[in-house]
Amino acid sequence: MPKGPWVIAQTWHDLLFAHWPLPPELLRPLVPRQLELDIFEGQAWVGVVPFRISAMRPRLLPPVPGLSYFPELNVRTYVKARPPQLPKPGVYFFSLDAGKRIPAALGRQFFRLNYFHARMRMENLTGKTRYECHRRDSGTPAEFEASYGPTGPVFRSVPGSLEHWLTERYSLHTVHRDRTYICEIHHLPWPLQAAEAEIHNNTMARAAGIELPVSKPLLHYARHLEVATWPLRREG
Repeated sequence: MPKGPWVIAQTWHDLLFAHWPLPPELLRPLVPRQLELDIFEGQAWVGVVPFRISAMRPRLLPPVPGLSYFPELNVRTYVKARPPQLPKPGVYFFSLDAGKRIPAALGRQFFRLNYFHARMRMENLTGKTRYECHRRDSGTPAEFEASYGPTGPVFRSVPGSLEHWLTERYSLHTVHRDRTYICEIHHLPWPLQAAEAEIHNNTMARAAGIELPVSKPLLHYARHLEVATWPLRREG
């Protein structure tokens, strides 16, 4: 557990991990120099991760009606802070799109993250999730349209496996005005399931300057996870 009290609690629902491998040299120019790319067996990985947030609330307060329930989608890779600033390997977000304008603005202000407001729609039909994201805040268009769902039983990833390396990440790293920051999170191990997806439109990574491979992504699904978030703090 991170030290000190958490500041925000939330629940994530119907989450899809869609991951593609990429040569590290293609991602290195797109990640701040203060962060070290985390590599698995010679490959960097990019994830496009749609899900839904519910019951988001500050510590000691209830969820706020109209602000605490919304879809979110992030585009991410995996990093380490450069030594000696290495408490945990973590995530670097190229972008995060939220279906509510105020949470997106708060994420930019208090967590120094590249949040955008997007027009988003999410519904569950016959065991599958239909998801749409159309960014509204940026001059660079970004869209995602897909249907996805689980295809197997719940399992816990094994330490040392690729699934564990991609998903069991308990911090995010960001850089603002040449200063490196970390935000730690905590949750139970991911209840993963194998997944299938029909991705009809996906320009989310391209908007960040990343051209995804034409190969099919590695897919995992998680139905439900409760998460606590600690304050952003400066590294070093």
